Amino acid sequence: MNRAALPGTPGPRRRDAPLKVGLSARIMHDPPQELGFRNKKVLQYLEQSIAHWIMGQGALVFMVPTIEAGSRLQRARVTMRDYVRELDGLVLQGGADVSPKSYGEEPLRPEWSGDRVRDLYEIDLLWEFVIQQKPVLGICRGAQLINVAFGGTLVQDIPTLAGGAIRHFDRDVYDDLSHEISIEPGSRLARLFPGVERANVTSIHHQAVKSIGNGLIVEAHAADGIIEAIRWTGSSHVVGLQWHPEFQQGAHPHLLDGAPVLLEFLEKAHERRSAEPAPEAKFAGRRPA
Repeated sequence: MNRAALPGTPGPRRRDAPLKVGLSARIMHDPPQELGFRNKKVLQYLEQSIAHWIMGQGALVFMVPTIEAGSRLQRARVTMRDYVRELDGLVLQGGADVSPKSYGEEPLRPEWSGDRVRDLYEIDLLWEFVIQQKPVLGICRGAQLINVAFGGTLVQDIPTLAGGAIRHFDRDVYDDLSHEISIEPGSRLARLFPGVERANVTSIHHQAVKSIGNGLIVEAHAADGIIEAIRWTGSSHVVGLQWHPEFQQGAHPHLLDGAPVLLEFLEKAHERRSAEPAPEAKFAGRRPA
């Protein structure tokens, strides 16, 4: 049966409708019994502040679940391509470490093993957005994932492997920890923040970009040289921020405003949607004679 003929199938998206932003899922393996999910092996969830940060600019947020061959879902019926076709952009949220195995290394300590399952899911998702020329924004882990997806590597642990590094993570103060970054002169990030050469940002990470991925450039770094922002120079919009702009709103006026980066991402999503064929042309071949 033609998919367009299925009852309940939505029609083409209006160009003036709110943007639909996909948010990659955080994954919790073997959740503790006390959370009330008895006998459940995997939970998928999103962090509220990042969803509200995006929604605050008028976009709709949809968490994109994993699509696994071993689940009850038949992969042939729903694919990443289907999901991405319905969305206007992707935000890769923070969370567990990227597995060293995802960039060709072994974890130097068991606690640095990361989440290989999530890596594979997010890399698959990222590349489908790139293929469809839709914008991607990576936050913290998301920036590291972008670097790995483009062939780069990571520092597995800043305190032990990056001599002379400043403090980038503190379990006790968590998102109250901040440090200064320098924005690369002449970069697109510099143009988003005219006149700003240095700024304070949140810092909640013990891993970082080591070797930069193919086609990526550095747009900001900390005083110790740790890379804090990256951008792809290729055919679509792919940006990664090591800090958490969604934590820097309102109550933290001393921190760099994250709105310009988000607005740039949403503008690219608007441009991509506007470049799609008009609904009449797109669906003309499906009309009955």
